[in-house]
Amino acid sequence: MEDFNLSTMPYKGTRDFYPDEMRIRNWFYSVIKNVLDKYVYEEYNGPMLESFDIYAAKSGVEIVEEQTYNFNDKSNRRLAIRPEMTPTVARMVAAKLEQLTLPLRWFSIANLLRYEKPQRGRVREHWQVNVDMFGVWSLKSDLEIISIAVDLMKAFKADASMFKVKINNRKFFNEVLMKVLKVEKSRVQEVSKVIDKKGKIASEDFKKWLMDLGFDEEKVIELNSIFEIKDFNGIDKLFTDSTEDLPGRNELTELFALIKEVGLAEYCEFDFSVIRGFDYYTGTVFEVNDKSPKNRRALFGGGRYDNLIEMFKKGSNVTGIGFGFGDVTLKDFLETHNLIPENLNENKSVLISVFPNVPYSFYLELSKELHENGIGNIIYMGDNLKLKKQMLFAERKNISTMIIVGDDEFSTKMVNIKMLNQKKEIKLQRDCYLDELKDILGIAKK
Repeated sequence: MEDFNLSTMPYKGTRDFYPDEMRIRNWFYSVIKNVLDKYVYEEYNGPMLESFDIYAAKSGVEIVEEQTYNFNDKSNRRLAIRPEMTPTVARMVAAKLEQLTLPLRWFSIANLLRYEKPQRGRVREHWQVNVDMFGVWSLKSDLEIISIAVDLMKAFKADASMFKVKINNRKFFNEVLMKVLKVEKSRVQEVSKVIDKKGKIASEDFKKWLMDLGFDEEKVIELNSIFEIKDFNGIDKLFTDSTEDLPGRNELTELFALIKEVGLAEYCEFDFSVIRGFDYYTGTVFEVNDKSPKNRRALFGGGRYDNLIEMFKKGSNVTGIGFGFGDVTLKDFLETHNLIPENLNENKSVLISVFPNVPYSFYLELSKELHENGIGNIIYMGDNLKLKKQMLFAERKNISTMIIVGDDEFSTKMVNIKMLNQKKEIKLQRDCYLDELKDILGIAKK
């Protein structure tokens, strides 16, 4: 057999997470879970593999073929590795609908795989936070979901200068196309696909695409003027010739009134270009955008969907609203705005130094005592027992506190607590050092 080295690189579009990266990830997931706990959202999860059909039914066979990892198993069943969680949660709700008490407030943090070109903010495997409410038709649920999105951003110390929640409504979008721009109903979906790509293509290409769909110069100008409206109060002038009752406009009017009432107006604005690419959205749609010129893009988004549960259970009539956001865009945002705490990699554990003339059983007893008092610790296990080598090991592990019990301390029943960052140490009696150590480490006393 030829000698060769296997590649140390992960598969294209996937990532390795070393301990430093995991500390960051665990931190931001703890922040997220803390916010969702306050809103009393319950965590769920599902399988990595789902039937290919549930994605094809929602997004179309061609799209799913291109964007998923899919295959036939040994029993010739067509499967796909999950590219998103919404069909999974819809399936789960439909499966136990009669046993569940509505409304449901659920969330998940799941890893997803999509076969697409890796680029900034987008990889093939990513972890996504999904937050959904099922069973509430009132716009109060839309308000709660948007409030959670804002509170998540604020929990990371982001303020209104850093992000903006851009809101639209799919019903209203269709009303504008058909009533104002006179787009035939049969062409609304085609036009929506073009508008969804607006921010990703050149303005001339966007214009040409619209004109290929039947827009004239005047209509293109009128559409672009609608994109400029950010205050929803300016929408009424679009319908000066219409006396019809327009459900989409009514929903947006009510939602923005609620947003203003609860003090979220500074974080939110109307944006007609936000429609979200998925066809299953039926009402409110929104995106949270980074305002930094370095990272000007949608961080995450979501909206209302009324028909997904019915894919699995006909006549169920259960509405849902939610959003999902990935770990890649979140980290980009936090790094862009310097919102990741500098001390995340600081190791709060203690290194117990080891000396040859002290029984090792003593260090084991000391370690157990620290564990029982909620203090993480490791016993030095290097071959070189010089104190300088042990201190160097602690520094490389970002451990700032050492417990030193050498010959003298052992014989006099003392403990030497060495604080490497502060370059100082204190000696205490063996039977009363724990409270002082807890103060140093910031651990609450019982």
